[in-house]
Amino acid sequence: MRVDVWSDVVCPWCYIGKRRLEAALRGVDGPVELRWRSFQLDPSAPAHSEQSLTEALQRKYGLPHAEVLAMQERVRETAAAEGLRFDFSGARPANTRAAHRLLHHAQAAGVQDALKERLFAAYFCEGARVGEPEALLALGVEAGLDRAAAAAVLDDPRAFDAEVQADVDMARRLGVRGVPFFVVDGKLGVSGAQPAAVLLDALLRAGAAPAAAPACDDAGCEI
Repeated sequence: MRVDVWSDVVCPWCYIGKRRLEAALRGVDGPVELRWRSFQLDPSAPAHSEQSLTEALQRKYGLPHAEVLAMQERVRETAAAEGLRFDFSGARPANTRAAHRLLHHAQAAGVQDALKERLFAAYFCEGARVGEPEALLALGVEAGLDRAAAAAVLDDPRAFDAEVQADVDMARRLGVRGVPFFVVDGKLGVSGAQPAAVLLDALLRAGAAPAAAPACDDAGCEI
C-alpha cells in the first residue's frame, strides 16, 4: 500500500493529521510506503520574518487579536489530544519552498518521514525558523541527512525545485484546495485532518479495491 500526503510544514492541521495517520496505519497489515508531497500555504511568504504568526493571521483574515488567540487555543487543544505540545508564541511566518526541496532530497536519502517530523516539531513546538537555510541544515542533519549533501541542496535553489513544482501542479490537477490531503494507493482521496478511524476506513477500503485501479508513481497520482 502507498499513501501520498500533500502538506505544508507550517500547517498545524497537517501535523495533527500526521499523528492521526500514524494511528490509522497501526491498524493496517502489511507494509505501507508513505510519501510526503509538497504544498505551500503561502508561496509569497518571506524566508525570514520578525512578525509573529498571530500578527500574520490577524492581518491575513482581518480578525481581532483576541479572536486569533482563541482560534490558536482551539488548535492547541486539538493537538494536545494527539500528544502534541504546540507553542505558537515563537512561530514566525516562513516561506517553505526550501524546506520542501530538502524533503525531496530526504526522500531520496530514505529519511523523509524523519525530516517531516523534525520540521513540524521544530516549527510548532520550538519556534524554529524553517524558512532559513541555517535552521533547515541543522534540522536536516538531526533527521539523518548528510551535512554536505544537505548543504549543497540548500545552496542551489534549482535542486529538487522541479520535484516540488510537480507536486504543486499535481495538487492543482487533483483539485486540492487545502491540506493535509491524503491519497491512498492512487484510488481514494481524503481531505483534511480526519480522525484516525476515518483514515483507517479509507486505508482498508483502498486496500480492498481492485488492483487495476490507477496508482501513484513518482509523477503523482490519478484518482
